[in-house]
Amino acid sequence: MQLLIVLESMDLLLSDKHALVCGGSKGIGGAISTALAAEGARVTIVARNEADLKSHVKSLTGSGHQYIPADLGSKKGVEQLLAKLAEEQIDIVVNNTGGPPPGPIAEATLDQFQNALEMHLYTSHEIMRLVLPHMKSKNFGRFINVISTSVKIPIQGLGVSNTTRGAMASWAKTLSNEVAADGITVNNILPGAIGTTRLDAIIQNVAKKNNISKEASADQMRATIPAGRFGEPKELGNLAAFLASDKAAYITGVSIPVDGGRTGSL
Repeated sequence: MQLLIVLESMDLLLSDKHALVCGGSKGIGGAISTALAAEGARVTIVARNEADLKSHVKSLTGSGHQYIPADLGSKKGVEQLLAKLAEEQIDIVVNNTGGPPPGPIAEATLDQFQNALEMHLYTSHEIMRLVLPHMKSKNFGRFINVISTSVKIPIQGLGVSNTTRGAMASWAKTLSNEVAADGITVNNILPGAIGTTRLDAIIQNVAKKNNISKEASADQMRATIPAGRFGEPKELGNLAAFLASDKAAYITGVSIPVDGGRTGSL
């Protein structure tokens, strides 16, 4: 008897979806917005630098994309973003903002915690409250949070960041349980060492601190990664596009490292 195997197409079918990508003009956020647009989604990107936003929107596949300049590190910026989104129907939300400044947790101030929580947790929560009614009405919604591998194993010297990222992961898990029956998923992507300007800055800072060359600093970091290389932003974009699709409808409440095997936990 002949066995017939039919492979389902991986066309992610996002052409009727509208995605909001925070920090979506460059780096990891830029790669995610590019991947979503390539799969047919209409994309709205948010960032502080209008020049970067204009440039990136022009590079996206398809039409109907737009950008909103906003500083998500300020209450006024968040309020302005929410006002502009009030008439939009958002199906996919990518929460992605820069990390808090480094430093030991014992030296952190309450203001540093407050600022970090406002930028990450509070902003994500306010966006969620705005878009959730639409998602429930369509029985479809996706929240994808770009956080950090520190939610698995805290990273030395990132006291405020570790705490804030952990809060985001707990928020996401709690929300995922509450909205799963409405066809809405909530998942976290945990980037490892990804080739962005932020990684370049980290490598340079380590080199300066240890009085070694930038190349030696990069080699030391690569040596801690089983895959033996840094990741590419597009590799996170591919995962985000999949999580945004119907093909990932039964995946929710999880935190997925994209780190070449570096995180030492299950």
